Amino acid sequence: MTKKKRYALIGAGVFLSIAAVAIWIAAHKFAKSFEPYIRQQAIEYLRTRFDCEVELAALRVNMPNMSALKLFRTRGRGVIVRVDGEGIAMRFEGRRDLPPLFTIKKFGFDVDLGAVLAREKTVRQVTLDGMEIHVPPKGERPKLTKDESLGHSSADTDVIIEYVVINDAKLVLLPKKEGKAPLQFDIHRVHLESAGKDVAMQYDAALTNAKPPGEILSRGTFGPWVAKEPGDTPLAGNYTFDDADLGVFKSIAGILHSTGSFSGTLSSVDVVGNASVPDFRLKISGNRVPLTTRFQVLVDGTNGDTILKPVVARLGATDFTTSGGVIKNEAEHRRAISLHVDMPKGYIQDLLRLAMKGKPFMSGRIRLKTKIDIPPLDGKVKDKLILDGRFDVIDGKFLSSKIQDKIDSLSRRGRGEPKNEAIDEVVSDMNGVFHLEDQVISFKSLRFEVPGAQIELAGAYVFDGPIDFHGAMKLKAKVSETMTGWKRWVLKPIDPFFSREGAGTFLRIKVEGTADDPQFGLDRDRKKAEDHLQLMKPR
Repeated sequence: MTKKKRYALIGAGVFLSIAAVAIWIAAHKFAKSFEPYIRQQAIEYLRTRFDCEVELAALRVNMPNMSALKLFRTRGRGVIVRVDGEGIAMRFEGRRDLPPLFTIKKFGFDVDLGAVLAREKTVRQVTLDGMEIHVPPKGERPKLTKDESLGHSSADTDVIIEYVVINDAKLVLLPKKEGKAPLQFDIHRVHLESAGKDVAMQYDAALTNAKPPGEILSRGTFGPWVAKEPGDTPLAGNYTFDDADLGVFKSIAGILHSTGSFSGTLSSVDVVGNASVPDFRLKISGNRVPLTTRFQVLVDGTNGDTILKPVVARLGATDFTTSGGVIKNEAEHRRAISLHVDMPKGYIQDLLRLAMKGKPFMSGRIRLKTKIDIPPLDGKVKDKLILDGRFDVIDGKFLSSKIQDKIDSLSRRGRGEPKNEAIDEVVSDMNGVFHLEDQVISFKSLRFEVPGAQIELAGAYVFDGPIDFHGAMKLKAKVSETMTGWKRWVLKPIDPFFSREGAGTFLRIKVEGTADDPQFGLDRDRKKAEDHLQLMKPR
């Protein structure tokens, strides 16, 4: 071999060695560049997608066990790497006074390195643990200028995430008014499936409701995310709410089951559904009466207000409708309740069974209209409850034989047939106009009527306190006709003195004492009786 050839071979060897070293160095630099590149791409995706400032505490790319030269040669195509990280916080630009829009404790995903370098990147699945979303009320975000908003719409993102698994998440809807408690949902599992850019994601979620406790399963659509106003982000779906224990509340008990659908945005949701409580009861009585409802409600996510539109319900065999709202107050756990109840054709035994211990003392039909107000004050519901309404009891019958015997006797005497045993099991009609406040129920009018007799009263009853009613009793029969034997003849001369206002017998009466020991008698206070009778006259 000539000297010239030998120098040529040495030169070629040195060149190849330098080239190999250069390729090896380039390959290692190429491999090491993936972690900062993926980090930068992740931050840019989140910043662009959600229009927020992004903080990322840590990100690690776990490279497979392969040569850097092979990685360099394939440009990462077909190489699957695991990416893990923690400590994501996304904040509204210029709003450090608000909680971050998103915080995520941990995240992880697998990605093809070749896809990372592509213009459009696809990530098959992302897992998020410990995510919290704080959605501000509408209008609380700073307005973006035209220049600031460039490149910040979801249409400009070049990353498609096909599937998202979220574990132990929390959605917090911040209130408009300072001092109000936020509306919070604890969600222990969500699966999101993407259908493409700017298209709503399909979701499957499970969460445990805090109060009343119960499991909620829901499926539907979520998004696309509205970065400018997160509260405007659409959502829709169906839900099932099972085994919710109402016993956590002070006054009621029973196990609630509910199904329905909803649509709207994070800030305002329309819900339509059905609910049933087969063993519904008031704790004060303990009697179980089945309750079913069909409802449509509007829930304002910014303040927790719930508007009924209305609710159609059945208690036992009694149908009624309720409209109104439950309005959240400044104090954390207080709400003002304002409802209108309309019961055109109910059964009084259903109401009595719910409200009183033991068996109902009366049966019959009832019409009821009332307004229910519970202001957001301290104290028990019974101390705050305000009622305004009227009722009519039709064909009422007392189920206690002792009471019914007295009603039958009143009807016999009122008709002037005190010994007629055929007058038996008579029915009663009752109506009244009432107002309840501060545990005092007052009646502008209270009318009780059986064939042959009518009683009209006005007055008030203090819970666990005194009764004070005044009014009149009118009988069809004259005073003498209400008696038997010699009394019937002795009283005939005084009949004209008690005949008045078209009645054979007219007596001013009063009811005093207590609910446990009512005292009935003639009202000697003529002026007070006349005043009460005047109040009862229709205007």
